[in-house]
Amino acid sequence: MVPAAHQVESVVRETKDTFTLGLKPEDGGIRAGFAPGQFSMLYVFGVGELPISISGDPEEPRRLVYTVRSVGPATKALVSSQPGDTVGVRGPFGTSWPLEAARGRDVLIVAGGIGLAPLRPVIYHVLRHRDDYVRLIVLYGARSPGDRLFRKELEAWNRLPDTHVLSTVDYGGATWRGRVGVVTTLFRYVRLHPDRTVAMICGPEIMMRYVIGELENNRGVPASNIYLSMERNMKCAVGFCGHCQFGPHFICKDGPVFPYDRLRNLMGQHEL
Repeated sequence: MVPAAHQVESVVRETKDTFTLGLKPEDGGIRAGFAPGQFSMLYVFGVGELPISISGDPEEPRRLVYTVRSVGPATKALVSSQPGDTVGVRGPFGTSWPLEAARGRDVLIVAGGIGLAPLRPVIYHVLRHRDDYVRLIVLYGARSPGDRLFRKELEAWNRLPDTHVLSTVDYGGATWRGRVGVVTTLFRYVRLHPDRTVAMICGPEIMMRYVIGELENNRGVPASNIYLSMERNMKCAVGFCGHCQFGPHFICKDGPVFPYDRLRNLMGQHEL
C-alpha cells in the first residue's frame, strides 16, 4: 500500500492532451514484472493518486510506461512532470488479458481512443512470441486524426507478416485521406474465423457494446472468446473502498479485464 519512488525518465506527447511517461525505480533496481492489462496506482506527491494502465513492453522490467490523458488536477500534474521528477507507484494490480488462452489462435484487438494503451502490451507480447499466435488484427478508432495514439507504431505493425492494422476516425477534416466512421465499420475489411478468434476490447462502454454486438450477432464469435477491460473510479486498488463496484464485481481486483460472458447481464444496464 506504500508507493515506491520512481523517477520520471521521459515524457512524450502523443496528442494535444495525452502523454506517455517512462518511469524507472529511483533505487536503480529491477521492478517485478507485470502482465498485459494490469494497472498501477500513480501518486503525484502533494496532488493525489490515480489508476493508470501500463502501456509498455511487459518484457522490459527496468522501465514502466504509462499513457495518460490530462483531464483533471492529478493527471495534469502527472503529464506536466519533467525528467528527474519523482512519482510514487503502487502495483501492479488487477487481472490481465488472456494471452495463454489465445495461443494458437487469431488475436483480434479492438480499441477506441486511449483504450489502445492497455492493449499495446498485448501487441508487444504477440510480436515478441510470433510463432505462438496466428493472425494479429488491430482495429482502432479515434475522434480525429490528431487524436490517434502511437501513430508510427501503428504504421510499423501493419507492415509485419500476418498483422493487419486498420484505423478510422469519427471526423477527418479536409486533409484526411483515411477511413471515417465508428470502429465497427472496420469489420467489413477483415475476415474472421469465429472459433479460433480471441477478441480483446477496450474503449468507451458504448463502443464496447456495439463491438460485442458485431462480434456475437454478425461474426459468430462465442462470448467465451470475448474479453473486455472495464473502467471505474478506483481509489484503493485492492477492493476495500468500494468506489469501483460494478454489480457484484470490484473492477480493481476482479478486473479490469473480464471475460464478456461474466458481464453479459450487466453490460446492458445503463448507469451501472
